[in-house]
Amino acid sequence: MRVGIVAQRGNDRAAYLAADVREMLVDEGVDAWVDAATATEIDVPGRDVGEFDACDLVVSIGGDGTFLFAARGAESVPVLGVNLGEVGFLNAVKPADAVEAVRREVERYETEGTVRFREAPRVVASGERGWSLPPALNEVAVQGEQRGHGQGVDVEVRVDGSLYEAMHADGVLVATPTGSTAYNLSEGGPLVQPGVRGLVVTGMCAAEAMPSLVVPHDSEVTVRADGADHAVVSSDGSNEERVDLPTTVTLRTAEEPARVAGPDSDFFRALSKLE
Repeated sequence: MRVGIVAQRGNDRAAYLAADVREMLVDEGVDAWVDAATATEIDVPGRDVGEFDACDLVVSIGGDGTFLFAARGAESVPVLGVNLGEVGFLNAVKPADAVEAVRREVERYETEGTVRFREAPRVVASGERGWSLPPALNEVAVQGEQRGHGQGVDVEVRVDGSLYEAMHADGVLVATPTGSTAYNLSEGGPLVQPGVRGLVVTGMCAAEAMPSLVVPHDSEVTVRADGADHAVVSSDGSNEERVDLPTTVTLRTAEEPARVAGPDSDFFRALSKLE
């Protein structure tokens, strides 16, 4: 078995915990990979996170941002999240339980050939000029290069070809249920429980009211953007594509979901940490 470990950058506590998890794995005869930045901190060989799709399990130590980073490298490999104090919608394991939680998944893999996980849908964006972004576990944003008065873009939002709204806005978010608690929530979008099969479409500071819309998971959402020279399309706030306008961005549920390993987090308990 091979286990990848990704720790929050610049966080000594995360690095020390990564060292503890790695030590346990090595003692158990498991091939343990550590992300390059953390490896430097704890003085062990390191690997690029982009190689972690070759693992059987990836352990993320930090917050939701670290989990998203780990999940991009893991692709469809299950990721177990250890929460260091942030909201932790994706991180169900407490630091004190981390070593034993990873040990249990290793034992489960050795006896059953798999770790326990739940699938989490991702959304993928593509453009009419042939580009596409890596699938987003939280959301894709289509927005103007700058936000605020006199900025933004003119957008036309369609669902399966039918016009939903056309207006001027800072941009449009298309979020997964997992991502409903993130950027979508800060823009006034609804909370959606993780088990709901759908996508959330939310306007970003629209000039006219645009109620958020939850559509079936197999819907195709298109955002036609105009009214400026360029727009920016971003996946989970990280990978970006700067596009010339006018253009149409197509958003769909990705064929391959992310996989969240380990115990389920308590959605409503995690919500209480938002207050």
